[in-house]
Amino acid sequence: MSGTPLRLDGSQGEGGGQVLRSALTLSLCLGRPFRMINIRAKRRNPGLARQHLMAVRAAATVGRAEVRGAELGSQTLEFVPSGVFGGDYRFDIGSAGSTTLVLHTLVPALLHADRPSRITVIGGTHNPLAPPFEHFAEAYLPLLERMGALVRARMERAGYYPRGGGVVTVTIQPARLRPIELMERGPVENLQGEARVAALPRHIAEREARVLREGLDLPEPAVTVVEQPRDWGPGNVCLLWTRSTEVTEVFSGIGEKGVPAETVAGRVVEETRRYLDAGVPVGEHLADQLMIPLALAGGGRYLTLPLSGHSLTNRRVIETFLPWIRFHFASSGNGWIVTVTRSPRKRSSLVHDPPIRESVIHSIRGELP
Repeated sequence: MSGTPLRLDGSQGEGGGQVLRSALTLSLCLGRPFRMINIRAKRRNPGLARQHLMAVRAAATVGRAEVRGAELGSQTLEFVPSGVFGGDYRFDIGSAGSTTLVLHTLVPALLHADRPSRITVIGGTHNPLAPPFEHFAEAYLPLLERMGALVRARMERAGYYPRGGGVVTVTIQPARLRPIELMERGPVENLQGEARVAALPRHIAEREARVLREGLDLPEPAVTVVEQPRDWGPGNVCLLWTRSTEVTEVFSGIGEKGVPAETVAGRVVEETRRYLDAGVPVGEHLADQLMIPLALAGGGRYLTLPLSGHSLTNRRVIETFLPWIRFHFASSGNGWIVTVTRSPRKRSSLVHDPPIRESVIHSIRGELP
């Protein structure tokens, strides 16, 4: 594919893997090659770790891309896609690296593929540095469905740090995304918690469950203790679902060696209370995850908590790839309003000709194909 690659600096903003993942997604969707330097420059171990390398290789597979620099520790990457191709794919991270972060890279792009897709990703499903599978399946995907997508996810096996081995399967039907607005949460209809252990003492989950009940004033049946198969562990996760009229949010804490169960669950309580007290519909992680789908849909609006560094970084990357898309941030009470708009400017001459690219451009600009 011809065209001058976009030049991106991976040290911009929060300087982590977000810049790379967003660039891969948008490169696939738009057929725009890029060259990135200083990948994860602000992290303790800069360059491509296993989960980032798998995101690159997976994106290269579904995009039949030419890639340079796809190796562990690399801080420079060149990525030249030739399309977005549906099919049956299987990717093994080879560690407890996050399966959901790989899926967040692929799913928006495969909505614009030439045919349906089925992806199986093996790795970590519950990782301290990424939203867990339940957040992906029960908070993020329902909102994509409201935007017109049909994506289904199933966790066949949990995978905890450091062993990994979790298995997640996702099916994706090609679809055109449409804008949505999420300005109200509506009444909270249900609060439900769950504390899980695999190959660890049951009392860890019981202590976490007690903290959730006491911290959120929940009745005993609202929080359950689950012992998962021993060969899934060792591992522990503490989960809290808030189901409201307009949106479901999922908050989580991952057990770590040397961290008391009460601390793990206490963090979940604190994060949940912050969300509930703010009265906003969109939590911190969802706020970041919705940015690319809304940009691809050509518009939308939501009310969220004060924006994270990930969201601010994401804005820069998206507006670099999509110069006719603009994000507007405005303070409102306890939160922030994020508005996505498209300008009437002509389509960028940097976006090329393949049919699936044209369908993406028409969708973003609100035109009929």
